[in-house]
Amino acid sequence: MKEKEILAKYNRPENFFNRDLSWIEFNRRVLDEACNPHLPLLERVKFISIFSSNLDEFYMIRVSGIKEQIAAGINELTIDGLTPMQQLLRIESAVQPMLEQVSDLWLNTLLPGLKENGVHVCRYPELSDEERSILEEYFKNEIFPVLTPLAVDPSRPFPYISNLSLNLAVSIRSPKGENRFARVKVPNSLPRLIHLDSLVKSSKRNGNGMKHKFAWLGDIIGENLNLLFPKMEILEYYRFRVTRDTDIEIQEDEADDLLETIEENIRRRKFGNVVRLEVEKRMSSTVLKMLTEHLELTQNDIHIIGGPLGLPNVMQLYDLPLPRLKEKSFHPPLPRLWEDEENLFITLKKRDILLHHPYDSFSTVVDFIKNASRDPDVLAIKQTLYRVGPKSPIVEALIEAAERNKQVAVLVELKARFDEENNIFWARELEKAGVHVVYGLVGLKTHAKITLVVRKENEKLHRYVHLSTGNYNPGTARIYTDIGMFTSDPEICSDVSDIFNFLTGFSEQTEFKKLIVAPIGLRKKVLELVFREIENAKAGKKARIVIKINSLVDPVCISALYEASKYGVQVQLIIRGICCLVPGVKDLSENITVVSIVGRFLEHSRIFYFYNNGDEEVFISSADLMQRNLDRRVELLTPVESPKLRDYIIKTIIPVYLKDNEKTRILNPDMTYSPVPKRESAPSFNAQETFMRNALKLVVH
Repeated sequence: MKEKEILAKYNRPENFFNRDLSWIEFNRRVLDEACNPHLPLLERVKFISIFSSNLDEFYMIRVSGIKEQIAAGINELTIDGLTPMQQLLRIESAVQPMLEQVSDLWLNTLLPGLKENGVHVCRYPELSDEERSILEEYFKNEIFPVLTPLAVDPSRPFPYISNLSLNLAVSIRSPKGENRFARVKVPNSLPRLIHLDSLVKSSKRNGNGMKHKFAWLGDIIGENLNLLFPKMEILEYYRFRVTRDTDIEIQEDEADDLLETIEENIRRRKFGNVVRLEVEKRMSSTVLKMLTEHLELTQNDIHIIGGPLGLPNVMQLYDLPLPRLKEKSFHPPLPRLWEDEENLFITLKKRDILLHHPYDSFSTVVDFIKNASRDPDVLAIKQTLYRVGPKSPIVEALIEAAERNKQVAVLVELKARFDEENNIFWARELEKAGVHVVYGLVGLKTHAKITLVVRKENEKLHRYVHLSTGNYNPGTARIYTDIGMFTSDPEICSDVSDIFNFLTGFSEQTEFKKLIVAPIGLRKKVLELVFREIENAKAGKKARIVIKINSLVDPVCISALYEASKYGVQVQLIIRGICCLVPGVKDLSENITVVSIVGRFLEHSRIFYFYNNGDEEVFISSADLMQRNLDRRVELLTPVESPKLRDYIIKTIIPVYLKDNEKTRILNPDMTYSPVPKRESAPSFNAQETFMRNALKLVVH
């Protein structure tokens, strides 16, 4: 069945969940972790910070796009049958109660809990006279010099408010009795929570028994405004925060220099339209009306917050040295991958190697690249970099390789949203070292994660490859679950060489031996695999599909899975985030189950399993089933052919995930998620904890 035909068969609004509302449900599951009383306190603080940060990004990208559609008069229906305005109203209807829940959780649960454990996040009235005096001196010496109060009057227009900045709206009365208004920006150069312990030197500081005492930077500024506006009467001040549209479209086809174009777009991002105004609950109606008018917003654009503004900043508390308030630290083992430590390539010539991060240390991948950079027989290293991180031992190894006169080629994806500046920095550092750097392809993001090493052995060239579901970022590798594979398979290595030629040069390569590449053929391959299971089911054979991804949005793939369910294929989907498929509906999806796991680690690995009449096939991938991944990105679907590695995924990884009854939530036909029903005979089972507990024996060679 052709793509258009399968989509036409199931293209009805009731057959699809709205993408953005589904994302909100994902963030609700993050909030559920913050509400979980069984988690250590600082873990709950971490999750409330992640929830808030996620929401910021959602408004910067998704809500801003919807509002642009409304402003342009676009009324095109989504596949689930909603206009842009209907989407916006439903988003706000879902978000507002969650914001109230967050404020209540922070004020009435987390704050008291922190205080009971020696961490006191104080409002100004809670501070002693001595502490206020100390903070006043801190204000004079460290804060006052960097503040710039901006008056608003006929000669001085309302100032520009930067994205996600915390601000004070200040009402002032002059000695002549004239009312004035000013805006004061809370500086980003200082931590949002000021640690009093670091300011107080005397032993008296902990006389109240508090080991860690904090004051909000905004409070410190607000309570010392008299020093900023001398001889003026401070009538009132209120905190507010704006979110701007940061989804800047890059016109690559018109760009003479992609790097310069993206740098310019980063600068433009700061000036996007305001899409959300957050204000504290006590703000007067007069000040709120003034802000709304000056920022050209409506009532629907305002979030009234009962707790502190800018909760992403409470992640600062997670860095406190209080292990009793956190999950027990996990140090992934170093698998004994290499039989010959002097020559790691000997092992790779014998067999493929699979790594399951973070349960297997990512340092193995770093060491692979470091060793390749120093090996005199290695002639060339090629790599794709999507999200690198601020300090990258991998980039340092690539620079070292170039300095040792090896051929080094790196594709640095400059269009990785919110990592553009970091990637530009590393691209320039690589170029300085003589690395051949390309910035991506016009119209396509390169999201595939691949490394190619070319080595001369006995006068012949041999290639070694690493492919992964996750980024070459040691920082995120500690908190994201991903799967990586080393191989020297000649056909896969040949495919990778062809892909790099496509990425760095002029190549019209459309045929590959084993790798499936988007946007060339990944969508087609996935559909073929699904329809093969359908044909087996039609023939009365056992048919089963298991897919673990981050997002399922593509309508054609969803329609194909509906078709599979119709013919009795067992479809099990493990989808962390967005899922637009409606499961468990009679005559549509009754053979499809969808679960989501939100836990200590961010589930990021992508696995595709097909029963194939007993000749089971397994793939790992960099791609989710979204239009952007299938049609507008360079992605890979990699077959796992080693029987031992394939069995490990089939018999260990997949069953462990499907057995989880602690962190798993089941997607219902009404787009809500429910915990796994607990059977009295079934003990609690946590997939991530199981992988950690068994890390040493789960290492696969």
